[in-house]
Amino acid sequence: MITQSSYAVEPWVLRERGLHPDVLPQSESVFALSNGHVGWRGNLDEGEPHGLPGSYLNGVHELHPLPYAEAGYGYPESGQTVINVTNGKIIRLLVDDEPFDLRYGRLRSHERVLDLRAGTLTRTCEWTSPAGTTVRVRSTRLVSFTQRAIAAVAYEVEALDARARIVVQSELVANEQLPGREGDPRAAVVLESPLESEEHFAKSGRLRLVHRTRRSGLRVGAAADHLVSGPDPTTTDSEASEDLARLTIATVLDPGERLRVEKFVSYGWSGTRSLPAVSDQVDAALAAATSGGWSALLAEQRGYLGEFWARSDVEIDGDEQIQQAVRFALFHVLQAGARAEQRAIPAKGLTGSGYDGHAFWDTEMFVLPLLTYTSPDAVAEALRWRQNTLPAARERAVQLGLRGAAFPWRTIEGSEGSAYWPAGTAAFHVNADIADAVVRYTSATGDERFDRDTGVELLVETARLWRSLGHHDHHGTFHIDGVTGPDEYSAIADDNTYTNLMARANLLAAADAVERHPRRAAELGVDVEESAAWREAAEAMHIPYDDELGVHEQHTGFTRYQRWDFASTRADQYPLLLHFPYFDLYRKQVVKQADLVLAMYTCGPFFDAEHKARNFAYYEPLTVRDSSLSACCQAVIAAETGHLRLAYDYLHEAALMDLEDLEHNTRDGLHIASLAGTWMALVGGFGGLRHHGERFAFAPRLPERFGRLAFTLELRGCRLRVEIGRTTATYTLLKGGPLTIHHHGEPLTLDADKPQTRDIPPIKPRPAPDQPPHRRPNHQPGKEG
Repeated sequence: MITQSSYAVEPWVLRERGLHPDVLPQSESVFALSNGHVGWRGNLDEGEPHGLPGSYLNGVHELHPLPYAEAGYGYPESGQTVINVTNGKIIRLLVDDEPFDLRYGRLRSHERVLDLRAGTLTRTCEWTSPAGTTVRVRSTRLVSFTQRAIAAVAYEVEALDARARIVVQSELVANEQLPGREGDPRAAVVLESPLESEEHFAKSGRLRLVHRTRRSGLRVGAAADHLVSGPDPTTTDSEASEDLARLTIATVLDPGERLRVEKFVSYGWSGTRSLPAVSDQVDAALAAATSGGWSALLAEQRGYLGEFWARSDVEIDGDEQIQQAVRFALFHVLQAGARAEQRAIPAKGLTGSGYDGHAFWDTEMFVLPLLTYTSPDAVAEALRWRQNTLPAARERAVQLGLRGAAFPWRTIEGSEGSAYWPAGTAAFHVNADIADAVVRYTSATGDERFDRDTGVELLVETARLWRSLGHHDHHGTFHIDGVTGPDEYSAIADDNTYTNLMARANLLAAADAVERHPRRAAELGVDVEESAAWREAAEAMHIPYDDELGVHEQHTGFTRYQRWDFASTRADQYPLLLHFPYFDLYRKQVVKQADLVLAMYTCGPFFDAEHKARNFAYYEPLTVRDSSLSACCQAVIAAETGHLRLAYDYLHEAALMDLEDLEHNTRDGLHIASLAGTWMALVGGFGGLRHHGERFAFAPRLPERFGRLAFTLELRGCRLRVEIGRTTATYTLLKGGPLTIHHHGEPLTLDADKPQTRDIPPIKPRPAPDQPPHRRPNHQPGKEG
């Protein structure tokens, strides 16, 4: 686990002082750089020591067979796994023939800084070789937001106390040896040497390698160019072989002299383009980057992030740790999606190979809400990726005997990659989650072209799925049986409340969409009878309710199940899925992650305030949070139901999931949805943001620790700043308008630069709910409000 002292608490940077080999794999995830297309883990420049080498291209994967003990109809035949592509980060250093290796000699100082406004990872260290020569090494690394194919490193060596012979080896390396993983089903499948060489080139300072994956047939190109400056004489020599291209730079430095290498790396891939085309592609991207040089890349990066922070920053008074954590979260979520451009946003982004690099429902329900209000263009691109994968989703639906599209539970390229159908295929709610993201984006942006060209098709095909998956009983009530909701400890259940409510919204949204776009509806074969059937199913949707307890059931019959024996469950037996059979989990009242509680957030208008309070009190003692997706959802509803201290504790758990490695698997990559959930807990929880239909509402209340919370959102072409104090909230339209919002139910029409301030009503006190033994939130500060 990463201890709190590993990183200094500062508002705009993440600073690591000293080198901590025991948590090197975790810090490689934390210091990863990406733009959504190219991802570089935060490995040391010289490549070793390392935890998990990682260079990723979004969408580049290899196929592998999925073994089954017993065959079954409809099981996916092959899995998809993200692969480590050509590593362009490596810059090796030799000092008087001694390799610069921090495991040897004496490391006098070492610091790494992730600058959230500059978009760079900077490393500074002083090292004395075993022979007694001391050098200072500075490196700055970036993955460009403005030049999608480009990553770059500026590397500088300075002699400090004696004359030193310096050799720098800048490399492109393919098929690096990767460590194996055992014992954790969430860890990635490791494929050995997945790349076959097609071309290698080295001339002067330019390097290029082109490979192709063996099974998936994807062609991957990487090229590098260098600008070298140092004392005379400084010599260079280049060489290339199938899996290695290298530029070797040699010089002699007197004390105070420096050797500087600026390395530009370009990436490209295709499943269809030829070898010459991919080679030309990476060479062209490289030429564009080198024409402007290192300083231009830095300036573009800072300018891009300056615009991002102006429209998305969250400010907190009273908790410096959460202030740093939310900016860290916003930065990494941006990195995951900014330039994905019609590719998936994986659960780990491009920070590691966990979950095999797959995308799940996390994208639509956790990541895209944040991006909708801060970087909406990235949301449109992510949903166009879903549209591009509709052929595979339609094919899957046919295989399952359904109409419409059955989107995969986990995937890279659009086909189902889950080998465990109860928690995979049966989790049909992913289809409604996609529809929800479509409706949210269209409403928040007013993007009519997207609504017509992309939104309608996604809504129609998902609505068709629900109409064919569910059925009307003899009373006319509509049921959806045998599905798995967000809680994966309750699989193959009838009428999961979250699924049914989300499907209901999906059906109504599709019916509304085809009325707005009759020509598009006709192209998709939708007639009046079909859209009427969608409305009929939605209006007759069954939502299970326990009249005796006065609470909504997570699914039909859930409240009659035997409760899990929490008293006999030890602290070291969590997560339960690693210590108990699913058979037992499925038939007990125990909740892996927020399910019905999440429904009260996503489908809030269906529940009144009293039902939300009773439901939350009932499900809290059952929810063990064996998923990183749970704490942020519980934080939102805890805040809404008046439990501000508990909401604050859950916020801390979500925010520090990776900074403190709370689930002990940050080494495999960051939890991008939990990072997005940090924003959700702040803006949706303490800010009270709710967006349903065309209505934007806020119900702000602060925990005792906060003196102020402020955030900025993009809504309908406007830029809104919300500033919340202890007793009042102020709404300021910074751009655009007018815009109508609601404050604790009161409508406000805002005009640009005319702030409006309103009082925050007192909260209704309620008894604090219990949590399962050993499962209180990880953060337990002093008394909170």
